[in-house]
Amino acid sequence: MNVLGIIASAVAALFITVVLAKGVRRTALRSGIGREPGARPSRAGVVRRLGGATVVIGVGTAAAAGSGLGATGDGGRAVTGLLTGAGIVAALGLVHEVRPLGVPLRVAVQAAAATLAVCLAGLSPVAGVLAVIWIVLVTQAFALLDTSDGALATVGAVTAAGLLACAAVDGRSGIALLPAALLAGLIGFLLHNWHPARIRPGASASLFTGFLLASSGALIHAAAPPERAAWAALPVLATVALSDAALVLISRRRASRPLLQDGGDHITHRLRRIRVTVPGAAVVLGLWAGVAVAIGTLVYAGVLHPALALVPPAGSALAVLALLRIPAYVAPPRTGTRRPAPGTPAPAAPPTPPAPAAAEPARTPAGRPTVPPPPTGRPAVGLTADRS
Repeated sequence: MNVLGIIASAVAALFITVVLAKGVRRTALRSGIGREPGARPSRAGVVRRLGGATVVIGVGTAAAAGSGLGATGDGGRAVTGLLTGAGIVAALGLVHEVRPLGVPLRVAVQAAAATLAVCLAGLSPVAGVLAVIWIVLVTQAFALLDTSDGALATVGAVTAAGLLACAAVDGRSGIALLPAALLAGLIGFLLHNWHPARIRPGASASLFTGFLLASSGALIHAAAPPERAAWAALPVLATVALSDAALVLISRRRASRPLLQDGGDHITHRLRRIRVTVPGAAVVLGLWAGVAVAIGTLVYAGVLHPALALVPPAGSALAVLALLRIPAYVAPPRTGTRRPAPGTPAPAAPPTPPAPAAAEPARTPAGRPTVPPPPTGRPAVGLTADRS
């Protein structure tokens, strides 16, 4: 395993991502991209189109350079296929940010990119079909995590660390290069994406991250020795992303809402409703992913029994059930009056209160009415005396 080459690629990915992210932020704020008339620059609008490109360029450049310098060993073809497929879905996400695309088209492009990566990796037809389904599923799940500052980068970095550990156990540098570069790139991106976020990943970086993680896991599973319980350990690493997708689908199904329409019903949104801060939500997701990744890695290494791989999914299922009890959809306020049912008598009008009687004018001791004070505001001296 070429440890020095992998470390050099990770350092390069970290440096490139940090520099590009800082440059994108400064350029966007100075040029006024996304500025509304009479308002401050809209950072969210700028970053959704440009922020994710920093992760794609940083990780892709570092991984390609490492592969070209021989850091992948005999796995250069597989790494090339994964990078090519990840670049395709990243470009798809960038186009989707500028001009929204339909779900069938996005899924078709992701499936084509996954097929390309699987074919260049040399998997068997059966394993290749299962790998394509897994890659598309996990890619979509990670794309849904971009709902709060630091959420996607935190979960993606923790998951990449688990894949890197699994690849290091078998000493496979070709597969370990991509998780290492992605881990470093997400850490560099998180420096600008932590709350309050100065840049955001958008669809480009979220699809790129999910594709690299899913395809790397599929390659590790395909190259794992027979004694490894890869079938039980590796799916556990994507527990948080899959739990968020399951939560959203179940919640929208129960509420009879469109399944593919964006809404505030993700894990981070529900945590915010119970007064968890934005950084706190990212920390909760990171700890959740860390527990699942730790158990999955130990199961893959043979330290824990494969049956313990059921603990993270079972705990996540209970967490999803608990999160479903937190209201996510607010009913619109009622502005009109309710019409009475047919045949229902109209309510009687309330009785009109009698008009107040006119007040009797004040009188002098002799029984004559007093004269009101003059409008000049001067004191009424002697105006109430008897003039007889």
